[in-house]
Amino acid sequence: MTTSIASLLQRQKPGRKVQGIAAALLPYAADGRVAVEAFQAHLQATHRAGLMNAVNMDTGYVNYLDEADKKGVLCWTREALGKDVPFVGGAYIEGQAGDVVELYKKQMNAIAECGGIPILFQTGRLHGKPANEKAAVYQAACQGFPHVLAFELGQMFAPNGEIFDEETVRRLMDIPEIKGMKHSSLDRITELRRLELRDAHRPDFRIYTGNDLGINMIEYGSDYLLGLATFAPDKFAERDRLWEAGDPRYYGLSDALQYLGNVAFREPVPAYKHSAAIFLHLTGRIPTDQTHPKNPTRPPWEAEMLRDCARRLGLGCLDARADRG
Repeated sequence: MTTSIASLLQRQKPGRKVQGIAAALLPYAADGRVAVEAFQAHLQATHRAGLMNAVNMDTGYVNYLDEADKKGVLCWTREALGKDVPFVGGAYIEGQAGDVVELYKKQMNAIAECGGIPILFQTGRLHGKPANEKAAVYQAACQGFPHVLAFELGQMFAPNGEIFDEETVRRLMDIPEIKGMKHSSLDRITELRRLELRDAHRPDFRIYTGNDLGINMIEYGSDYLLGLATFAPDKFAERDRLWEAGDPRYYGLSDALQYLGNVAFREPVPAYKHSAAIFLHLTGRIPTDQTHPKNPTRPPWEAEMLRDCARRLGLGCLDARADRG
């Protein structure tokens, strides 16, 4: 694609209805176990707000979960949301031995059995492979599934991630079962190029921004699947409605949410999950601010920064003495 950046930036889409998906945090109780009731309540609140849930994602510590844990998350999700409410589930195979296609299919079958939409995490085993070989793996894995999403993930999030070349993206768009792709490069220009390719090659294909540092990519035609959205799903849903309505209040709310994203997604990026736990605990959504024991943590003063973020969003917080749950 050769369109100039100036031309790309002129392609705003005001009044567009946005599809929002929140990658759900997996919260922990004081005893170190998953806080299942709080997790389910947060899924329900996200759904009531108008966003779809995504579980067993990076935000849900999928890289640290074993098969029983991942199955438990799927079961808790279906129980919380009810029979017919759609959700997205991560198909993560990194570190597992066996045929890549069969490994993906095993994960995808487990998700589909619970009524979820599989999203394929990348695997380092395909790094460096030619575009046709990567696409062949995805095509074989997706066969027989009605709705699948792909995922390209920058390595600032996880070492198994890879930002595809344009040929690979085009070949993935040619797979009919794949209805969209989450794009997490944190690079606006790369994402704008993805949107340009989508519009020219397969207009019904959804690009879900994963850019927590550029959440206004929805203005240019992206939908979103964001870890940041789990911090305040009701505020994201409100922002989306304001954009669709052409309401100028959109800009103030978007700026406040972006401020939260800039604080939470600073280096080291994987520690954003601890920021999420602190924020959701501060705002009374989960019982503690504990993160998964293997996840990087934020400093003790993180709560004060996030308290300011909550204030800008008009969200109440727990008393400071309760911050450490």
